This record gives sequence, structure tokens and C-alpha cells, in this order.
Amino acid sequence: MTVTLLDHADPRPSAPPSERLRLTTAAVRVSFTWLGVRKTLTPQQKSQAAESFGAEGDFLSAGKKLLDTRHAAYKAVTAVRTQVSQFWKGSTLPYPDAGVRLIRQDRIEPFDRQMTEFKAALDEAVAKLEDHYADLKAAAQGRLGSLFNPADYPPSLRGLFDLAWEFPNVQPPDYLLQLSPALYEQEKARVTARFEEAVRLAEQAFVAEFARLVSHLTERLGTNPEGERKIFRDSAVANLTEFFQRFRQLNVGSSEQLDALVSQAQQIIQGVQPQQLRDDASLRQHIATSLAGVEASLDGMLVDRPRRRIVRNQEVQP
Repeated sequence: MTVTLLDHADPRPSAPPSERLRLTTAAVRVSFTWLGVRKTLTPQQKSQAAESFGAEGDFLSAGKKLLDTRHAAYKAVTAVRTQVSQFWKGSTLPYPDAGVRLIRQDRIEPFDRQMTEFKAALDEAVAKLEDHYADLKAAAQGRLGSLFNPADYPPSLRGLFDLAWEFPNVQPPDYLLQLSPALYEQEKARVTARFEEAVRLAEQAFVAEFARLVSHLTERLGTNPEGERKIFRDSAVANLTEFFQRFRQLNVGSSEQLDALVSQAQQIIQGVQPQQLRDDASLRQHIATSLAGVEASLDGMLVDRPRRRIVRNQEVQP
């Protein structure tokens, strides 16, 4: 069975994956305004710090932490940012332009509602952090000593932590067709190339994540060198199940092999509960062996990452 993104509403089911992706998705960008909590020391301060180590200031890189990031109120603020990043990446597909990802058009409104909730949660967390701001500054003054500078601290944290999202246009503008048909065609070709690259990036990301999850589960189902069962957590199965759901929602249908492997793995663990894998050694071995076959196929699909080449003295060939 091949599951594609366009099972929902595909305007051109026979079109190439890149064209289907272009017709059924929109670009979305998420950005943060975030107060920096570290500050580089001045040259004079670095020189003073270097003296205590018998070093030269020009060869010392040093900074100071303005706020205690371990404080519960600050961690609550950063937790919202983590949730936003996970949600954004989990709901969208990669796109070649930095900071931009692709979202299914029929998911824009739910995405917008969830982001609005995240923004409200962030505002609430920042308001609570503001309640502790004076204490945090006082604690910083005690820790930093002579390095403490009141000018490093804004009067209030309001507006210094924020969340924004937008849906930029990545399609050729219609007016360009009227102004310059030739230029419009050039821009159209550029956009087509970008979406072709987006398909490649999406497939590569799916393969890498799928391979990691399958490999982890297979490894956890095995035994250690002493022949004892390894510690097995429910998340090893839950994370793979969540991947299946996200793949069904976002898959661009560019690889029949990947579709088949996802379907195969889903059938292997369908209906299997984590506790069953702990209690039934035979089932555990069967699942591990079956997933090992999927893992081997995925290894062949993984794209080798570029590696830094170290060139040693060699004879140069003409």
C-alpha cells in the first residue's frame, strides 16, 4: 500500500511529487524574540580574569551569565519554546529556504490555533518570570560580584520574549506574468527546482528518522553481552507508532520503497503492546528479527552525509 499526502485532496494525482507538494502545501515561518542571558566580558574584564590564570587577555574568551537559567520560572519559558519547535517541525516538511517549512493547506487553521495557544502560554510564563525578575537580578549580583552591571538588565521582561509565525509566499507572483512573461517563466522554473529539492529533503528526513527509530527498537529488543535482556521502555514503541501517524499525514509519495517499508514495519508491530514484548520472549525475538530486515533495507536508502576530507601528502597525478 502506498500512502501519500494527497489521499486527502489531490488536485493532480498523476503529477510529479514536487508539483503535488507545491499545489497542496503552503510555506510557514516561525520566529522567536528572545532575551540573551549571556554577555561577553569587556576587554578590561577579560584582562582582569586572565591575570588570575597568568594568561593574556587577547587569548581568553569569556562571558557572564546574566540570569540563572536553572530557575523554575525561566525553565518554564524555555519549555514553551521547545514545545513550539517540536510542534512546528512535527507538523511540517523541510524546505530549502532557511527558516521556512511546508505545511499542508488543510492544516493551516489548526496550526494557527495551536500557535495562538503557544503564544498565550509563553506570555503567561514570561509574566511569571517577571514576578521573579528582581530576585534573579539580586542573585546574579551576588554571584557576579564586580562583573555585575545594572545596565545589562532591561527594566522589564515584557516584550523581550515573543513568538511570531507567518505564511510567506514562495510561488511566482501573478503580476510578474503580466510584466514579463519570460521572467515569470524563469521564476517558475526556480520555484519548481525548490520544490524538487523539498521532496528530496522530506524523503531524506523520513528515511533518517525511520531508520533511527527502527534501529533503536531492534537494539532494545536484543540482549547485552551477558545474555540478559536490555532495558526496554514503552517510548521505543510509542515513538515509532507516532512516526507512522505523522508519515501518513505528511508523506509526499516520492518513494514506493519507503512507503512499502513503513507499511511493513507498521504491520510488524501492529497490535503489539510494550508489556507483551517484556513478557513473551518468542514474540520479542520475532519482532526483532522482522524489524532487522526493515533496518537493513533502510540502511541502503540512507544518504551518506558529507564528511570533512583530510588530504595528506600524495603524489599529484597529471
